[in-house]
Amino acid sequence: MTCSLPDEKVWPKRLHLNFLSSPNLYRLLHLGYPVRTLQSLNELGLEVFEEMLDYADELQVGVEELDNGTVVADAGVEAKGGLGAGIYLSRLCMADLADIQPTPIEIDGITIPGVQVATDHPAISCMASQCAMWQINAGEYFGMGSGPARALARKTKELYESLEFEEYADVGVLFIEADALPDEEAAEKIAEACGIDPADLKLAVAPTDSVAGLVQVSARVVETGLHKLFTMGFDIKAIKTGWGRAPIAPVVGKATKCMGASNDAIIYGGETYYTVDYEPFDELLAYLKATPSCTSRDYGAPFFKTFKECGFDFFKVDHNVFAPAKVVMNDLRSRRTLVAGRLNPAVLKESFGFEAADLES
Repeated sequence: MTCSLPDEKVWPKRLHLNFLSSPNLYRLLHLGYPVRTLQSLNELGLEVFEEMLDYADELQVGVEELDNGTVVADAGVEAKGGLGAGIYLSRLCMADLADIQPTPIEIDGITIPGVQVATDHPAISCMASQCAMWQINAGEYFGMGSGPARALARKTKELYESLEFEEYADVGVLFIEADALPDEEAAEKIAEACGIDPADLKLAVAPTDSVAGLVQVSARVVETGLHKLFTMGFDIKAIKTGWGRAPIAPVVGKATKCMGASNDAIIYGGETYYTVDYEPFDELLAYLKATPSCTSRDYGAPFFKTFKECGFDFFKVDHNVFAPAKVVMNDLRSRRTLVAGRLNPAVLKESFGFEAADLES
């Protein structure tokens, strides 16, 4: 059986990632096909960003170009945004290395919108790109940055070293969770950290208390499980596929209240499934048992309530609570499928503020 190679004139803009991971890749390079066909995380993110701008009117997204050339997409600060914009933000955060779709979620007989995520590149899409590990501080501006540009700035360095991953790109794409749009000072600081010109920087922004902002938080359900495992010392490169779903929290109040509800969507309503290639089995089992949110001392109450009792000090919250409610692992070596954790609809209903409407009043 032979592999038929296309002429460069009809070479696809984006190669299927399974094709790139096969021996065909080495044959292509040997035959002189250009390396530019292999896209970086930021190039993949740029495609999502530009597509979002193409549908800006339909997605109710605002677009602004700063004086330094940075393009800012507003998905909920001043613009309305919505579910569709939230899906685009989620795709951008994961560098489009995941299939992300809205899905119905039932909570004790009440059906609300949720989001479903599937990826064959969990370590890179979730941890190298999506994980929100970049605090943006520029003058009075503050936000949490996630997405492909994080890999350019190597936030955090230890993570990328453990993944043995380096990003090279002349464009940067970043999502910022913030209640204000970035100015030139913030954009220039981000661009400098990425080693690019501000004119080559693309920023998407949404606040926590917006529909789009809440969607992209729930789309972190797979990443939340990987992050918990990473903090425990698990080699996340052993995770070969990731799938998950979580309800999308409703807008329940201002930013801090919505932050609590969005965390609860994963802590009490998040379901994940991972395919892993790991040994020894006993060690894998120990990691799995420690992963779900129910292992935390702060489990059992809405996050906002816990946060308030801690004086709104994150350092006083048990970080073991930041994990999916339920975790399933299919181990390729033992061929066994293990389940840990549980959903908690009672806390979800309290956090989301569900109440029966009195139709007779």
